[in-house]
Amino acid sequence: MEKKKKLYFAIAGAGVGFINGFFGGGGGMVVLPVLTMLFNFEQKNAHATAIAIILPITVVSAVSYLIANGFKIFNFNLLFASVGVTVGGIIGALALKKIDNTCLIKIFSAVMFIAGAKLLFF
Repeated sequence: MEKKKKLYFAIAGAGVGFINGFFGGGGGMVVLPVLTMLFNFEQKNAHATAIAIILPITVVSAVSYLIANGFKIFNFNLLFASVGVTVGGIIGALALKKIDNTCLIKIFSAVMFIAGAKLLFF
C-alpha cells in the first residue's frame, strides 16, 4: 500500500477513535461511511472491517472511562449488558454473511436515520 493511502487510513482512524472516545461510542457509525465513501470498500467488507476496528477502540475507551471514574461504574448491570452485546454481536456477524449488500445498505441507512431523528427530536 502506498504511503499516502496509509496516511489517510491513519488520519481517518484517529478521527474515528476521537469520536468513539468523545461520545462514548458510535465509532462504527462513522467508520462505515469513511470506509465505503473514502476508501471504496464493498459494503460487507466495510461492516466486517468496522467490527474489527471498533474492538480495540472500545476497549481503550472503556478502560479510560473506568480509570477516570475510579472503577465506580463497574457493576453487575455492566456484566449483563456485556453478555448481551457479545451474544448480539455474534448473531449480527453471522447474519452479515447471509444478507445481500443492497439490503444491508437499506438497513444501515434506516438505523442511521432513526438514530439521527431520535437525537434531534426526542
